[in-house]
Amino acid sequence: MIENQKIRPAKVIGPLGEPLTLDTLPPPSTTRWVVRRKAEVVAAVNGGLLTVDEVCDRYGLTVEEFAGWQRAIDRSGMPGLRVTRIQHYRSLYERQRKY
Repeated sequence: MIENQKIRPAKVIGPLGEPLTLDTLPPPSTTRWVVRRKAEVVAAVNGGLLTVDEVCDRYGLTVEEFAGWQRAIDRSGMPGLRVTRIQHYRSLYERQRKY
């Protein structure tokens, strides 16, 4: 009997146009999350390389934290992931929601 298996790609295109594989993703021991690393993990999930649950387990993230990264990329691209600009982007989107 054939079980329903999820087919995963061997690689996906990263945020900078480079191919990403499981081996080229940030290591599970990553503690310093720079914009590029966050964007790579989001691209891996969006491309089907990993699931959200696998990412959260692998990197010790909460689902809410990862969802925040996805929202930031959807709204502002990679610059939206910058921690120093969170307030700027938050106020920008609150103003846009009013109109």
